[in-house]
Amino acid sequence: MNSILISVKKLLGLSEEDDSFDTDVMFHINTVFSALTQMGIGPSNGFMITGAETDWNDFIQDNTKIEMLKTYVYMRVKLMFDPPTNASVLECQKELIKELEWRLFTEFDLNKEASQNV
Repeated sequence: MNSILISVKKLLGLSEEDDSFDTDVMFHINTVFSALTQMGIGPSNGFMITGAETDWNDFIQDNTKIEMLKTYVYMRVKLMFDPPTNASVLECQKELIKELEWRLFTEFDLNKEASQNV
């Protein structure tokens, strides 16, 4: 499954066929992509999805980094779309998001440095 919308919906526990929340989920996905753009990750001119036809390779071609990005996008969308009611779970999710942000920022920043030194 390479569709951004469908893969995030699946992780959220939503059926692929149920489009009741597609607008809400896409809104949150695009918010996360805006944050990634500000972090210097992805296309420099920004990125957004408009439906199920947009896939992960449209955002980034490097398959070695895509899985961490998928997790990050899902975690951020989950926090906005369906936040946990338990404070401990909420704090744990926020910490995981912070760690993923640091790892993504470090990974992409190091790759920029390496390409500039070539």
